[in-house]
Amino acid sequence: MVGQGPLRDVRGRGGRPVTRVAAIDCGTNSIRLLVADADPATGELTDLDRRMTIVRLGQGVDRTGRLAPQALERTFAACREYAEIIEKHGASEHLRFVATSASRDAENRDDFVRGVVDILGVEPEVITGDQEAEFSFTGATKELTGRDDLHRPFLVVDIGGGSTEFVVGDDRVRAARSVDVGCVRMTERHLVRDGAVTDPPTEEQIAAMRADIEAALDRAEETVPLREARTLVGLAGSVTTVSAIAQDLPEYDSAAIHHSRVSRDRVREITEWLLRSTHAERAAVPSMHPGRVDVIGAGALVLLAVMERTGAEEVVVSEHDILDGIAWSVA
Repeated sequence: MVGQGPLRDVRGRGGRPVTRVAAIDCGTNSIRLLVADADPATGELTDLDRRMTIVRLGQGVDRTGRLAPQALERTFAACREYAEIIEKHGASEHLRFVATSASRDAENRDDFVRGVVDILGVEPEVITGDQEAEFSFTGATKELTGRDDLHRPFLVVDIGGGSTEFVVGDDRVRAARSVDVGCVRMTERHLVRDGAVTDPPTEEQIAAMRADIEAALDRAEETVPLREARTLVGLAGSVTTVSAIAQDLPEYDSAAIHHSRVSRDRVREITEWLLRSTHAERAAVPSMHPGRVDVIGAGALVLLAVMERTGAEEVVVSEHDILDGIAWSVA
């Protein structure tokens, strides 16, 4: 369990006091940690440690309604690693753990909660989709609001493993909606046959997945004016991986990906290739995380469908997302 750690007089640029915070975002496919110094005077988060671990917590949840024992143990192993990092930086006093789609849906979510409390000393907050959207919007747009080259309102789209959040807003959220369409959920629902991902998927499978995504966009548009937005901001691993492929990066490079822009035509080209390719071909992409190889095609298709629905000519890719929003909430 994380202890209180050393109390530190933490100061930022100009000697201003800052707050050292730790944020954990546990999603369907990955768990992520951010330890940072938050400076409310400048609106800046200075990263001390930012990392991601693929744990596939949502493995099989759509089918069984339960968190698998192996998925829980992978997640708890990552939590133990994160507890050591939080302790080292003395950030446990301002720690928040947010859990998203998979643990909302699971019958045995109490097992998950107990394990996290034992390791980290805080109870995971199983937030609603709307809360998820609020955090995502804050994290993605806090540093964009002063940009002259980006027009408001923003549409922030956070493509997760189990769900996708849509948020429209200017300085604050105007409308938000979470729908159960994510890269893991779509892969398991449409691209798995006899316990394995089809390699590559058939045209019929892709068409069924696309129809599911379009229906989800219809639901999102019931409450979120998707087409009113003037700047599309895309978040999470599916979007950042598409950016890395678009730039032909020799390895995953957060600095090159953050605030990069990818055109709709390029997103379409990449999505079509991903859905035609084999597991081995996708795994050979140097910027591809091994845990995304089987689900990236579905995630890219969600992004493409959003761009086509909204008419967005490009997506602004952000490495800052719900994790940063969680960090600001405890600053």
